[in-house]
Amino acid sequence: MPQRKFETISIRTTPDIKQMLRTAAERERRSLASMMEILILDYAREHGLTESGEAKGKSK
Repeated sequence: MPQRKFETISIRTTPDIKQMLRTAAERERRSLASMMEILILDYAREHGLTESGEAKGKSK
């Protein structure tokens, strides 16, 4: 069952970045919000981030 969503993020960006996001979302048949989630989750996995936002295996 999908997680319920309670948080909102609002960002300002350039038209070029927004168009890249729109193009990526269309290619994946996703909404802009869904594409943002995928990109963030991919980044987190690639950089070892946990749900708390801390890198795995690294202390402060």
